Amino acid sequence: MYLLLAFLLVPIIEIALFIQVGGFIGLWPTLAIVVLTAVLGTWLVKSQGRMALGKLQNSFQQLDDPTEPLAHGAMILLAGALLLTPGFFTDAIGFSLLMPPVRMAVFRFLSARVTMAQFQMGAGTMHSRRSPNGQGDVIDGDFEDVTAKKPRQSPSGWVEGPDQD
Repeated sequence: MYLLLAFLLVPIIEIALFIQVGGFIGLWPTLAIVVLTAVLGTWLVKSQGRMALGKLQNSFQQLDDPTEPLAHGAMILLAGALLLTPGFFTDAIGFSLLMPPVRMAVFRFLSARVTMAQFQMGAGTMHSRRSPNGQGDVIDGDFEDVTAKKPRQSPSGWVEGPDQD
């Protein structure tokens, strides 16, 4: 229902804004502003996207939770789509999504309403849930003891694995 409402209201708002701004400053300045915001928005999305990608790669390297950098990247991508869409209303939303404080507020708003059921990284799985007494998280994990394994011998006699002589 909300998506249908957005598809109906956004074009109506854009048309009304085009009429108002065009009547106030004229046709050519209005069109110049639309083209200028698309060019400026593309440049900003490119630079912000590089920073978001760097933060995402850093979170992977540090084995941190990549949720926040992924959310910021998705919001920057949405901002780019909105800035390339001709209109003043979509440009205002797009430029606001390029501001890190706005993205943080949107991320906090959305993360308060989303519950993670499972997070998987590599071969093992970790589940997080609230403890029965409501204090803190209980983390279940799987592990495998690798210290007790002996190196295997291949038919050639060479030792396989990191424990080579």
